[in-house]
Amino acid sequence: MSAPSIGYLLWDVSRLVRKRYTLESSSTCLTLAQAKALSHIATHQGVKQVELAEFLEIKPMTLVPIIDSLVEEGFVERRPDPKDRRAHLIYLLPAADDQLKKIKSIADKVWSHALEGISEQEQKQFFSTLQNIHTNLTKF
Repeated sequence: MSAPSIGYLLWDVSRLVRKRYTLESSSTCLTLAQAKALSHIATHQGVKQVELAEFLEIKPMTLVPIIDSLVEEGFVERRPDPKDRRAHLIYLLPAADDQLKKIKSIADKVWSHALEGISEQEQKQFFSTLQNIHTNLTKF
């Protein structure tokens, strides 16, 4: 049997990280989709719903109930887009701070486990390599 391709390994590592995150986050009130949305909103205040859906690789209609639940929890708010009356911009509310800390804590735990046994130098090289791949792929 041949060695797995880099594409397969990247995809499967991503899948396993999501699976591990889901297991670790069972004590929080957020789903993985909600956590990803909340994290992205935190770093992209005022993101359009359609842009958020594109980032999360889901259809805008699939995003609506995710945002609805975050609004109901008081973590985000929708504001009308002053440039497009059909669009909404999503903003983080202070109540989300504790959830973001939990998300980061869980992510740190997952990545600590994932990088176990890999030296700091190897981690830095791996990160640098991934950044280069990311840069190359964003040039398309």
